[in-house]
Amino acid sequence: MTLRPALVGHAAALLGELLRFVEPADRTVSRFFRAHRALGPQERAFVADAVYAVLRRLRSLERAAGSAAPRALVLAAATRVLGYSQRALERALEPGEAALVARIRAFDARSLPPPERYDLPDWLWARLVAEQGEAEAAALARALQEPAPLDLRVNLARISREEALARLALAATPTPHSPAGLRLAGRPAIQRHPLFLSGALEVQDEGSQLLAYLVAPRRGERVADFCAGAGGKALALAMLMRGTGRVYAMDVSARRLAQLAPRAARAGVSDIHPVLLAGENDVRLKRLAGKLDRVLVDAPCSGFGTLRRNPDLKWRHTEATIAEMAAKQTRLLRAGARLVKPGGRLVYATCSLLREENDAVADAFLAEAGASFAPLDCGELLAAQRIALDTGARLRLLPHRHGTDGFFAAAFARK
Repeated sequence: MTLRPALVGHAAALLGELLRFVEPADRTVSRFFRAHRALGPQERAFVADAVYAVLRRLRSLERAAGSAAPRALVLAAATRVLGYSQRALERALEPGEAALVARIRAFDARSLPPPERYDLPDWLWARLVAEQGEAEAAALARALQEPAPLDLRVNLARISREEALARLALAATPTPHSPAGLRLAGRPAIQRHPLFLSGALEVQDEGSQLLAYLVAPRRGERVADFCAGAGGKALALAMLMRGTGRVYAMDVSARRLAQLAPRAARAGVSDIHPVLLAGENDVRLKRLAGKLDRVLVDAPCSGFGTLRRNPDLKWRHTEATIAEMAAKQTRLLRAGARLVKPGGRLVYATCSLLREENDAVADAFLAEAGASFAPLDCGELLAAQRIALDTGARLRLLPHRHGTDGFFAAAFARK
């Protein structure tokens, strides 16, 4: 596609809003497109691809452009990430920008210090190196610079994965680990596909799907998705229970929980019960204390495991934010644990890459729980679900190793 002059301007205007980092990027992008309905599908794709490329590679593109100006960064993204040729760009350039594009194209990023080369804040790069070693941190960082694939979860209560794959009529392959997953080539408009509209498919990363198999609810049980958000994992849990038992989808955000009802209706699920909580000490939690078979605490976190999808997070969070997150995660895990009945299972999960939000929280919980909870081996739990994925006693999923978002999970049994 040869770019129109106005299109670079649209992308630069949107990027200028995004670089203020006042709200999640996806919300800002959605609002921008609602205000610019005249943009066609290809034009919207360019604008979205360009601004997200900048968010993923902000530091190296700033160095290549020699500028932090949004328009210069959009041209740098179009040239270095999206692969536009000088000829494809020339109609969109203003006077003097041809020389800028030539400099951007000639820039050698290999000379940059690692945090700039891998487009991470200095503090985050230092943490990843300290926790994983420089070679592993570099491989992970390179993976986080790329867009994520589009994963789907087949609603196995309605249709088999094989039938869904045959009827999808899109380039897709089964995910390597989740028995319900499909991975699409490219990013088609799946929300308009008949299988999606009928509730046979949901958009869900394979790593997120695996958390449901780690919880492994049995038919007829009572289960809680303690930090349910919009209910993706609650729907996956309900699928495994085949319409029996009860899934409590709990969250403190009415806006997020409101998204669950239409998704559950589309999937034909009636055993999910949304519970809007006032906090960790809500009276409804006290009524359920010690009564649930399985509890998933997928705690709010930095989200650094999802940087392929949400690259703005690495620029919005600070080290102080991580400490605040860890304190909140500890409280949520403690509150979720109170719901588990004797013999029941508790799963703590995040989409973070950092020990402070992951092992440190799980270790502190075990030390505090004393004899009331015992650790479970996540590799063994997945093997019992016929999933051959063993990352150790605790689940550790990484984009460069497993092709999923980054996820951590620790499982416990109440004695």
